[in-house]
Amino acid sequence: MEHKVIPFVATVSQQNERSRSGVIATQLEDLIKEQTALGWKYIRLENVSTYVQPITGCFGSTVNKGFMASYQMAVFIRDENEKSSYPSN
Repeated sequence: MEHKVIPFVATVSQQNERSRSGVIATQLEDLIKEQTALGWKYIRLENVSTYVQPITGCFGSTVNKGFMASYQMAVFIRDENEKSSYPSN
């Protein structure tokens, strides 16, 4: 079994507040359809949190403080036997 993880970042307009969830759903659906066409099966959307290290200056002073960041990752799987019938990606 082969796994593939792709960052998912939805882009929405501030102007269409009422349709934001629909726009996000459509973008995720498009990603799933694109990967399905390549032989991948969608599993789930995972939230991954990480600590971004601070940037220090020449004399050890902190230029940018460290912070927590959160990312959405779309997880797909594919049977190793299936990949020969699809374009490589």
